[in-house]
Amino acid sequence: MGINSYFWIGFHIFIFLMLALDLGVFHKHAHKVPVKEAIIWTIVWISLALVFNLFVFFEFGKIKALEFLTGYVIEYSLSVDNIFVFILIFSYFAVKAQYQHKILFWGILGALIMRGIFIFTGVALINRFHWIVIIFGGFLVFSGIRMLFQKETDVDPEKNAIVRFFKKFLPVSHDMHGGNFFIIQNNKLYATPLFLVLLIIESSDLLFAVDSIPAILAISHDRFIVYTSNIFAIMGLRSLYFAIAGIMGYFRFLKIGLAFVLTFVGLKMLAAFINFEIPIVLSLGIIIAILLISILASVVVKEDVKEDVKEKK
Repeated sequence: MGINSYFWIGFHIFIFLMLALDLGVFHKHAHKVPVKEAIIWTIVWISLALVFNLFVFFEFGKIKALEFLTGYVIEYSLSVDNIFVFILIFSYFAVKAQYQHKILFWGILGALIMRGIFIFTGVALINRFHWIVIIFGGFLVFSGIRMLFQKETDVDPEKNAIVRFFKKFLPVSHDMHGGNFFIIQNNKLYATPLFLVLLIIESSDLLFAVDSIPAILAISHDRFIVYTSNIFAIMGLRSLYFAIAGIMGYFRFLKIGLAFVLTFVGLKMLAAFINFEIPIVLSLGIIIAILLISILASVVVKEDVKEDVKEKK
């Protein structure tokens, strides 16, 4: 067993211990996650990611550490877009606040598997077929432009392919049954609408991974760096959701910023194909600048221009 194997095993042991601590101790009983608690956990996960970044720096060097940090910033910022969808899904199904953490917890376990498959497949394809970076880069540019002009996302469970496929094999109860995913009625197994919510959360993360994984592959082709930065971002997503879900409307230009981030990393990947490398420090600076500008614009620019015009009349 090589030293790299120990790193992989150690990282997963740490992640699963944190998940066990989260579910078995801090959220043993279902409850509404207060903003203060969510902010504390958000700070904890960001701090853990930065500490791990120091480990990468001392173990693998400055370049790998910058790649991890840049990848983490990209994945964490793109994961914010997931929050918009989570809010819509939870609102559509009227999921009580005390059960939302449970859904996001199990959703993360599924994300660990799916993202791992995506990352290892993506790195293998790039290493074997270098020209595929053109496809990945072009797709990211297209995704950025699409995000820039697309309208608000609608949630329609009946149009979700995974939900439709699942209903062919197992009936779904009409009502929620507390925090249960499955129930037995009349000696027959039923899934609850809460389990459908979990399926939709998982499928939405799968769609977001299609954008986010190529984005981080534009920064690094190192499986360990790509995977760990991705997982740290996903692990911090739950607490971030509860911390800012109620104020997402104030950051209306953030989505535009994310669109520009996707477009930039897509162009970076295309440039790398023709041997024009954008320095990792410059890439990190540009990405952070885009995000800061979009957040500041959301705070400074007034939202309701029409109301101002009406008041003047």
